[in-house]
Amino acid sequence: MSKAGRLVVLVSGSGTNLQALLDASADPSYGARVVAVGADRDGIEGLARASKAEVPTFVEKLRDYGTRADWDAAIAAKIASYEPDLVVSAGFMKILGAPTLDAFPVLNTHPALLPSFPGAHGVRDALAHGVKVTGCTVMLADSGIDTGPIVAQEAVPVRPEDDEAELHERIKTVERRLLVDIVGRMAREGWTVSGRIVRIGNQSGGEST
Repeated sequence: MSKAGRLVVLVSGSGTNLQALLDASADPSYGARVVAVGADRDGIEGLARASKAEVPTFVEKLRDYGTRADWDAAIAAKIASYEPDLVVSAGFMKILGAPTLDAFPVLNTHPALLPSFPGAHGVRDALAHGVKVTGCTVMLADSGIDTGPIVAQEAVPVRPEDDEAELHERIKTVERRLLVDIVGRMAREGWTVSGRIVRIGNQSGGEST
């Protein structure tokens, strides 16, 4: 049964999910705290949010390395230096490689109800398909694109007047709340994984992550 007291959060943009985690972890009863924030670029709001909260930050830019494998190894080493129990990809726009995925559980989010509409345009694809309900997914990342074991999902109705921006904004509101809830529960109660089944809390079955 793994627990997630120490969090390294990875960001590429505004960091609204990061801010939600920072706010939640200010309460000791939450059970987890952000020990570092990493990014793949400078000058983003996510890093500013971390600095304001006095959380250490690091930046690993892909272009600073000769190969993708070198970057994979470098970011994994940087993450490891903070000894996290859980890595949270919160709007991080790079796919993490085996050095990170093999060393740490990585939690990710997606603005659709997987396995439907994976990839970079989940909201747009759901609208184009004409679904009446979409939502968000919290998953454990693996080497694929939005293919990891699902931890939690929540539905969001599609309104007739929705465009992509309006629907995405409503999904992001639900996503922030769900992510904070799941990270807190994983930290306080632990979790197990058996195949593709993720169980939070002291439930029977499964092998420890």
